[in-house]
Amino acid sequence: MPNDRWIWDATASLEALGAADVALWMWEPEKDRLRLTGASRALGLGPLAPDCSSAALRALALPQDRAMADDILRFQEPGAEIAVRLRMRGAGVCIWRGVWLEEGCRAAGVVAPETKFAASDQDGLTGLLDRKSFIVRARERLQVPGAHELIVADLDRLRRLNEALGHERADLVLAALGSRLAAAFPAGAILARIGEDEFAALSPVGASPGAEALRQALEQPLRVAGFDIHPTLSIGAVEAQGGDEAPEATELLRRAELAVESAKSHGRGGAAAYGRGLESDGLSRLALEGDLKGAMGRDELAPYYQPIVRLSTGGLSGFEALVRWRHPRRGLLMPEEFLPLCEEMGLMGELGAMMMREAARQLAAWRARHRAAGDLSVSVNLSTGEIDRPDLVADVLSIRRETDLPPGALKLEVTEGDVMRDPDKAAVILKNLGAAGAALALDDFGTGFSSLSYLTRLPFDTLKIDRYFVRTMATNQGSAKIVSSVVKLGQDLALEVVAEGVENAGMARQLLALGCDYGQGFGYAPALSPQEAEVYLNESYVDGAAPVKARGSRG
Repeated sequence: MPNDRWIWDATASLEALGAADVALWMWEPEKDRLRLTGASRALGLGPLAPDCSSAALRALALPQDRAMADDILRFQEPGAEIAVRLRMRGAGVCIWRGVWLEEGCRAAGVVAPETKFAASDQDGLTGLLDRKSFIVRARERLQVPGAHELIVADLDRLRRLNEALGHERADLVLAALGSRLAAAFPAGAILARIGEDEFAALSPVGASPGAEALRQALEQPLRVAGFDIHPTLSIGAVEAQGGDEAPEATELLRRAELAVESAKSHGRGGAAAYGRGLESDGLSRLALEGDLKGAMGRDELAPYYQPIVRLSTGGLSGFEALVRWRHPRRGLLMPEEFLPLCEEMGLMGELGAMMMREAARQLAAWRARHRAAGDLSVSVNLSTGEIDRPDLVADVLSIRRETDLPPGALKLEVTEGDVMRDPDKAAVILKNLGAAGAALALDDFGTGFSSLSYLTRLPFDTLKIDRYFVRTMATNQGSAKIVSSVVKLGQDLALEVVAEGVENAGMARQLLALGCDYGQGFGYAPALSPQEAEVYLNESYVDGAAPVKARGSRG
């Protein structure tokens, strides 16, 4: 009997993928290799095919979407799904979907034009986005600077409705609530049904009707199958600033759902806004503590690099290393979300040593690969009390021997508070650090120095002006005077002065007019991953200057 079973061959598979404008991808992080097959050229991925490195994917992505590319590449647990909306240079919008097959070893999936997924991103009952698509859209929206509000509404007693009315009639209630949600928010809001009985809405703060207005819209009576239904909802809300430092969409959703749980604890129809206190009230903090214990061993805590730019020329001078937590489930966490817990757990010394070593190694690698990077430095913050760490000076000596960095290439930033706690002892330690080859910066200058007479006795190379004074100097006469005074003091003492919080070209020009040497802030770039920082470094030297944003823009 002849075998009529169709056998796919490689040629047929490639032809089918090409005809459908779909490509298959496989990511192998241990080999730093992304493989592509199918319609890669039609999708604008031709430069990456048939395989490429993670840096190549980030470089081809639009700068504002490079964080999305990291969501594809970031290690996740087996079975974790990937859904990313990514824009590439010279191409349209593509959706990357896939799944992690083996922890830290392989992820695979498909990439296709957004239009291919257009019919599958909606909840079939309400016509709103489903949870996965909501996260994709929210992630993109949160890249837009400004204040955003996420509201999550959970229908109370859905199980009782299902039992009393039957699932089909209870679905009519959910569909009606979806319609009311859509009517309550202006066009452009991102609306979704994110669970069986849970709805979400993300919009700019000024356009959001607010939790109570939403409640009034949704809790109007309904008549279903002869029954008058009076729905009640538990509502949670959270606000976040958009831009490069915005929280991951999944993390923001977790916070809003935590607020919903808090609202439910007060009875039906409750409402709550997210606050830090909710973290300590639930199991989330315990889970985060458990995750943090092994995070450094898993290389999840890592330095990101914010450029420091010479204001007079726009040339790149160096980077400040700032810690980030690449959490496998919550995404990229900012320092304020985990550093207090590190302090409670006694991990700050270990974290500080890791940051110094990794930042120095990265700078040494850049200097080896890029001749123009030979004069760059990298700054690392010493945490509160770290100046008293017994092994600090020995660590600096060891790191310099290991990396062969010249004196001054590694710069340590110390806060005024640490110095003023015991100025005489601090003077001895700082002198020893300088002798070990570290440059020294006084961080957040202007916020708490008790006596300027101590400054002349301490071996600092650099003063850093606190970002508050820089951001408010155009509108606050007191801040402007402080900035001017610090710059003049630095000039008198032959110290370099770095202004933090430079957000646009107007600020840069004002600081330059005062005689300030260097600036850093979102106007140039946020803290970048090592791969993004190297792209920034390359672009800066090719162009001859680091780009700065126009007045009024935020990044």
